[in-house]
Amino acid sequence: QVQLVESGGGLVQAGGSLRLSCAASGRTFSIGVMGWFRQAPGMEREFVAGIRFSYSITYYADSVKGRFTSSRDNAKSTVYLEMSSLKPEDTAVYYCAATRRESMWYSEEADYWGQGTQVTVSS
Repeated sequence: QVQLVESGGGLVQAGGSLRLSCAASGRTFSIGVMGWFRQAPGMEREFVAGIRFSYSITYYADSVKGRFTSSRDNAKSTVYLEMSSLKPEDTAVYYCAATRRESMWYSEEADYWGQGTQVTVSS
């Protein structure tokens, strides 16, 4: 089993920045990809960013490309999501996720979830 604990999030004005963190513990050697999804009220949970542990390859949804950056601290088994140029439409609950697979684009592909953290961007 893998446990994911998120931190960060909060309220920020449009154009501002926030950083989310997700610390993994347990059988972290089994992780193929860690990433982030978000879910706005009344909407489906959508993919935001992922980092493939082999080769540390990062990939992003088109909606956040160029504004969000995902990174990894190997020693701490922690991944980060740096969010900049935030827009009101980025408002959502952000979830950290991990999978044993080598790719993760859909929520159905995640094996483990964090508890979620609220990000609110005011206009």
